[in-house]
Amino acid sequence: MTSIERLTAAWNGTGYDHVPLTTWCFGVKPRESLTWKKDGEWIERWYSLRMEYLHTWHQSWELEDEFRRVLTWQSLGVDDTIDVSVPWGVHPEVTWKDSIIPQGKVDRYPVLVREYQTPEGALRHAIKKTGEDPGEGWVVQPDHVPLIEDYNIPRGVEHAVSSVDDVPKIKFLYTSPDAAGKAWFGERMAKVQEFSRKNGVAVQAWPAFGMDGVVWLTGVERAVYMAMDDPSSFDQLMGIIAEADYGRVELACAHPAVNIITQRDWYGGTDFWSPKLFDRFQYHHIWALADLIHRHGKKYGFVMPQGVEILGKRLLQAGVDVLYFVDPVQDTITVKKAFELFGGSMTLVGGTNSLSLRSKDEKLIGGQVKEAIDALGSTGRFIMHPVDALHPDTPWEGIEILIEKWKESYS
Repeated sequence: MTSIERLTAAWNGTGYDHVPLTTWCFGVKPRESLTWKKDGEWIERWYSLRMEYLHTWHQSWELEDEFRRVLTWQSLGVDDTIDVSVPWGVHPEVTWKDSIIPQGKVDRYPVLVREYQTPEGALRHAIKKTGEDPGEGWVVQPDHVPLIEDYNIPRGVEHAVSSVDDVPKIKFLYTSPDAAGKAWFGERMAKVQEFSRKNGVAVQAWPAFGMDGVVWLTGVERAVYMAMDDPSSFDQLMGIIAEADYGRVELACAHPAVNIITQRDWYGGTDFWSPKLFDRFQYHHIWALADLIHRHGKKYGFVMPQGVEILGKRLLQAGVDVLYFVDPVQDTITVKKAFELFGGSMTLVGGTNSLSLRSKDEKLIGGQVKEAIDALGSTGRFIMHPVDALHPDTPWEGIEILIEKWKESYS
């Protein structure tokens, strides 16, 4: 089987030659022989274009690097995918101005400010510029205030949605892709399609933010308080995000090279939301996206690192096909429990964790691989994957042990 055939079989449950192994890269450093040179500089860390609009890297990572990473993983037997971010639009009448409040004026750190003018009034977004060195390979804080950025959440002085009056203005800042975005996506996908066909590689598009979008815009605490204290405003904000997500998903679904549409929901699990709030605010939006995705003949992937044991069945009922993740370490759901809950009803991804790889312990890693494949491999709907990604502190020795033990499972 080619890589795309194996993953498609896992998504459909139609029978693979062996359990696939995939990874997501978030700054991992491969051994020197697997690096390459670009524009006179060595590319020593691997990333993914799923992060293209979300993070700032310390080095460039372009489509050609994505292709090189895929081919390198293929040479090791790993079933990598091409990750594609899908742009969103901004209303044409929106303008903004950036400024910096000096250190000591309102905080012990300088404060980066972006002030938007929208058709319904001004909106201010202010974030502390903490300036710490996160370490080699980790993403860095940008020198301005993007609307969407993980660094914003704990450093917010004034989040984009700092009061309910800000909620209606978000529809001008996060909208369905405009003509320029659609043109860019078409050009990107033409290159992706050619590479995919030539090399038998699956394409995974990332067009939906869901609850992650809320937390980026409000911060964690305000999101939870708004959901409980002002559910109508929270519902309005969720609706704005869902409408733009829907437009982005439509764009991704329309391209024949896209195989799977994956929604990120790192901030949507039970660490943040009760099942009652999940049903109240998220379920119907997930169901609507599943309906759209399935009408286009694509698969729907969903990232929920926490709370799979509690909310996984609801995702299945909503129409999710591929569930990231079954995490025996941080979410503490065992693979045996995952089999009891889901069997072969949906494709499960996981089985080990990048924290396990950090140990470089052959017995630990090999035991997790064997247990996961023994429990879930026979369903035909399991993908081995170290949850959630390979980070700058994930040692290559641990990754090599994972690959070795995985290959032993089918050799």
